[in-house]
Amino acid sequence: MSKLIISGQNRLFGKVSVHGAKNSALPILAATLLCDGTSVIHNCPNLLDVNAAINILKHIGCNCTFENNTVTVAVNKLCCNQIPSCLMLKMRSSIIFSGAILARCGKVTISAPGGCELGPRPIDLHIDALKRLGADVTEKHGFIEFNAKQRLVGTEINLSFASVGATENIILAAATANGKTVIHNAAKEPEIQDLINFLNKCGAQIFGGGTDTITIYGVERLYGCVYTVIPDRIVATTYMAAAAVTGGEIMLKNVNPSHLKAINSVFEESGCTVECNENSIYIKAPVRLSRVSTIRTTIYPGFPTDAGPLVLAMLSVSNGTSVVVENIFENRFRYVDELKRLGAKIRVEGRVAIIDGVDMLSAATCKCTDLRGGAALVIAALNAKGKSVIGDIEHIKRGYENIDYNLSLLGADIKEI
Repeated sequence: MSKLIISGQNRLFGKVSVHGAKNSALPILAATLLCDGTSVIHNCPNLLDVNAAINILKHIGCNCTFENNTVTVAVNKLCCNQIPSCLMLKMRSSIIFSGAILARCGKVTISAPGGCELGPRPIDLHIDALKRLGADVTEKHGFIEFNAKQRLVGTEINLSFASVGATENIILAAATANGKTVIHNAAKEPEIQDLINFLNKCGAQIFGGGTDTITIYGVERLYGCVYTVIPDRIVATTYMAAAAVTGGEIMLKNVNPSHLKAINSVFEESGCTVECNENSIYIKAPVRLSRVSTIRTTIYPGFPTDAGPLVLAMLSVSNGTSVVVENIFENRFRYVDELKRLGAKIRVEGRVAIIDGVDMLSAATCKCTDLRGGAALVIAALNAKGKSVIGDIEHIKRGYENIDYNLSLLGADIKEI
C-alpha cells in the first residue's frame, strides 16, 4: 500500500493546471458505446476510476487506448453485455454503463456498484427510469438484468431527487430511443452539460442542459467524434484549500470559474482574495483565515458535497467557529476522526459538523476513508507542524492525478512511498 509523507508549514506559491473532470470523463466514456466508429476524448485524467471505466469498455468488446490524457475508443461489434462484479465494484459510476449498454445491445447484466461508503445511494432511480423507457428488470443473486425486447421508447420521467447519476443514465439510454424523453427535476451540474455536449456533437438531439427539464429526441444512430472534457471543479477547490491553509498565493490554470461560484464565495468569506479570469483563478490567503458561518451542501448550483471535506479541513485552522451542514450523504463525515488526529477540533452531530478553528495543526499518522476525505487529510497535513503519514491513498488516486507532484511544484514537501 502506498502512503503520502507530508512535512507541513510550507507556504504554497506558483501556478498549477487543473486536470479534466473525473465526473465528466466517466459518463462520456460510457457514452462512446452508443457511437459507431471511433471517439477521441481529450483531457481525460489518469485516475483509477478512469482506468476502471476503460477496463469495462475493453471487457465488452471496445478497442481502447489511453495515452497523454487522451482516450481513444473504437466501437465495432460488442462481444459482451455483462459487467462482472470485479469491475462494477471498482467505482460507483459504473452504474451509468447500464443505460448505454442496454441502448446499444438491448440487454445488460450488472451487479451492485462500488465506490466510497458515504451512506445509502440507492440505484432505484436508475432502475425505475430504465423500466419507464421499456426495459424489463430482473433482480436475483445480487445481479440486476435489464432486457429491452425492442428499441427503448421515449417517455416522461419525474425524478424524486435531482440525481446526477440517474440523469446521466436516462440521457444515455434515451439518446437513441424511439421518440421523445423528458426528464423533470433533472440534475443541473456542469458535468451533465458536458455529457450532453459530447452526445450532441455525435449527432444526438438533447436540449435543456443546465436546467431542471431536459428533453431528448431519440435518433437512429450516433457517430464518434473528437471531444475535450471540462476541467475538474473539485480538484480546483482542493488546490485552493491547500493554498488557503498555508497562507499561500497560487494561480489555477485550465479552470472554468463559472462552475465554482458557490465555492469561491466561501473562500472570499474566509478572507481570501479570489480573482477570476476566463480560464484561470488567482487566490491569495490571509495570514489567518476567518470563520465561515454556515455552509450547506446541496445540488448544483449550490455548494457541492464533494467540496465539503476540503473546505472543512481549511476551516479547521480558521479564527472562530464554522458550521458545515451535509444534505446529500449521511455518512460524509467519516473522515473527521482522522482529521482530529491532526489536532482539528470538530464535533459531529448527525449531519452537522461544528469546527472550532485552532492556531495550527500537528503532524500525525492517519488513513483515508474515502476520496474527498483523503484529500481533506492532505490539505490539513500541509498546515500541520511536523511530518504526517497518510495511508490508504488509493482512495485519493480515484480522483486526483499526480497530486503529490503538483503540490510539490507549488512548494509543498510531499512524496509518495
